[in-house]
Amino acid sequence: MRRNAIELAAVATAAVPGLTPTAVSSAPDDPADFDSALLLDSEGKRWRVRSPRHAEASARLETEFLVLRAFAPAIRAELPFLMPTVAGSVRLGSLSTFVYSHLGGSTRSVEELTAGPDALAREIGVALAAIHDLPRAIVSNADLPSYTPNEFRQRRLNELDQAATTGKIPPSLLLRWEHALEDVSLWRFNPSVVHGDLHEDNLLVEGSRVTAVTGWTDLRIGDPADDFAWLVASNEQDFVNAVLDAYTAGRRDKPDKHLLRRAALSAEFALAQYLVKGIAAGDATMVAEAEEMLSTLASDIAEHGGQPISVEPLPSASPATVPGAAAPVAVEPAAGAGAGPGLRAADDGVPAAVPPVIVFPVPAVQPAVHVTPIPAPAPATPPARTEGGAGGGSSTGTANGTKTGAPDAQGGPDDTSTAALTIVDANKN
Repeated sequence: MRRNAIELAAVATAAVPGLTPTAVSSAPDDPADFDSALLLDSEGKRWRVRSPRHAEASARLETEFLVLRAFAPAIRAELPFLMPTVAGSVRLGSLSTFVYSHLGGSTRSVEELTAGPDALAREIGVALAAIHDLPRAIVSNADLPSYTPNEFRQRRLNELDQAATTGKIPPSLLLRWEHALEDVSLWRFNPSVVHGDLHEDNLLVEGSRVTAVTGWTDLRIGDPADDFAWLVASNEQDFVNAVLDAYTAGRRDKPDKHLLRRAALSAEFALAQYLVKGIAAGDATMVAEAEEMLSTLASDIAEHGGQPISVEPLPSASPATVPGAAAPVAVEPAAGAGAGPGLRAADDGVPAAVPPVIVFPVPAVQPAVHVTPIPAPAPATPPARTEGGAGGGSSTGTANGTKTGAPDAQGGPDDTSTAALTIVDANKN
């Protein structure tokens, strides 16, 4: 079920008793999974609302609540960025909507990030290093997934088999990905805590500083290369190198030399995952979009070559080696299997740069919008709450919608009055 910004504001008043919104705007988020809005309340505080559109998205938000609760104040204090805090939650039917204290900063597009100052690239590298050096107990104590390198590789192979059964992925890409997944030397890395859903919309930036990291729905122990996939997909090698240098300097453990190769694989394979997700959701637009991007990627690789992802040379395709292929597919070997001009060699113990093959990132969401402070109108007396609104109490959200801890307010979850709301849809400066 889709909810607009005004409806989300009404839901937020049920999740956080005492919250009185005076302005509301839409906010960037994953449109296939979440509705989101930014609120301004009568005291000038800002809030973020995330409402899932289906059960899987709701489960991810509930997982994020457990993750955020696992970050003790002492751990948060050591991070070079801020993290969200859950202010309240409410269950509507089978889905849970969460309200978070708003964090400073704004999202930037990939183009804006890569065109930013070198200091910003260093900040991103330092943030990545801090995430990957988090205590692994945070993941294990929250009973979140943990993968060894071989388990992670096998999991990705299983996903490849599933994607191949759609019959919609170019055989040359299936061969390229399978070959990389079967190249065991590529998968020798030290597992670390991984954000799991890191991209430009989950970084909040002010000037040349990363102020906050959001979107903690997929925390796990696994391959740190996954958090670099969005960087590799930017096709801005100087920017990637600057981030990588700061990351390498900030890590306690030296990153493995094939990190960026696996990141490139993750960036490409995200298109196959997007296709499978579209098919599962019955979304013809998503499927068509994914097919087009996969076709363009295959054509680009065939035309321009580029360095193979795997360490071993890519063999010619045959029906036996390409999952789901019905006929042989000739794949041209890429020119310059070694490090190209201006690229770091891979044998110095530092991750090697992967020459950019154009990787289309999974379609971005709407551009960022911001709530502009406005004078609060004189509050109208809302109707008395009829459900769960009586009595004192305060609210910190729980995954099952239990509310405790903040002063209660009038107006229940069904109160959709818009008398005190102003919709603001200001473009970012």
